[in-house]
Amino acid sequence: MTTSASSAVSLDTYRLLGRSGLRVSPLALGGMTFGTDWGWGADRDETRRIFDTYVDRGGNFIDTANFYTGGTSEKLIGEFAQGKRDGLVIATKYTLTMQPGDPNSGGNHRKSMVRSVEASLSRLGTSYIDLLYLHAWDGTTPPEEILRALDDLVRAGKVLYAGISDTPAWQIARMQTLADLRGWSPFVALQIEYSLAQRTVERELLPMAKELGLGVVPFFALASGVLTGKYSKADLEDTPGPANPVGTRKNVAAVNGVLTARNLEIAEVVQSVAREMDKTPAQVALAWTLLHPAVTSPIVGARTVRQLEDNLGALDVTFTPEQRARLEAATAIELGVPHDMLAREITNNVIFGGATIVKRT
Repeated sequence: MTTSASSAVSLDTYRLLGRSGLRVSPLALGGMTFGTDWGWGADRDETRRIFDTYVDRGGNFIDTANFYTGGTSEKLIGEFAQGKRDGLVIATKYTLTMQPGDPNSGGNHRKSMVRSVEASLSRLGTSYIDLLYLHAWDGTTPPEEILRALDDLVRAGKVLYAGISDTPAWQIARMQTLADLRGWSPFVALQIEYSLAQRTVERELLPMAKELGLGVVPFFALASGVLTGKYSKADLEDTPGPANPVGTRKNVAAVNGVLTARNLEIAEVVQSVAREMDKTPAQVALAWTLLHPAVTSPIVGARTVRQLEDNLGALDVTFTPEQRARLEAATAIELGVPHDMLAREITNNVIFGGATIVKRT
């Protein structure tokens, strides 16, 4: 049975990931909180409860990375997946260094990729990775090297699908075109930050993904918790700690630039809409990201079962046109050049000469 993407109301109403035939849940379970190694994650027992709650409700899309909690995240997911492995879609990432001081332990190049994949397979206790992301663009590795190395891993059966994250849209488009021309495995997923507090990806990345067949898997959909209303203006007065993931969640929000006065104002609008709907701010913020046609499955990062259950309620949220308009008016961005110019009436008049053109979607 097939259905439209807008009818997803449960974790077991699956969506196709990009232009692949891979079926994934409409909310992915994030593994960055799996383990206490960074000082603010969930311990093993709570992580197990979170994992089992998600899977028992039909969830099948698990997201992690080699770097998360120093490898503990992958180890826990591998342990919890025993006996359920083939029913899950496990995504992990390479790029970030696991051995500081070794210049080849991180980056996008083949050596880093192969070493990282072998280590991830060992930690996950599996023979294959469903989806491997390039975690962040390093600006030094030739695209052809990346694509051919990914294709080799796919042909070897160690990776089934390729994805990319935190990379300029023009580079992704270039690489997707190269993959198509040379018959290499294409990217089927794009992981990027997207939320009511961060909409600049609507300029290039989201349209590119929709056009070129990459399913978007947003992270930080709650802006590191800012959109839930957990922070106030008093939190702006604290001095951020060092720019690393260790410490507190507030420290992470600060060093990532999401704990700002503007975002606190956005959070107030989210809370207002949530009260009207008898929903939580987290549910409203997550549900909004699902409205974009390029988005496949936002990542839910929970430290407790209660947080997970609250976030899963986003699948039951339905906005009125007025509520959606309020949220988007409070978070609007300028699209910039050339988009603003192309949207002007005078531009359309000189392009189309007054003719009405209907474009198929």
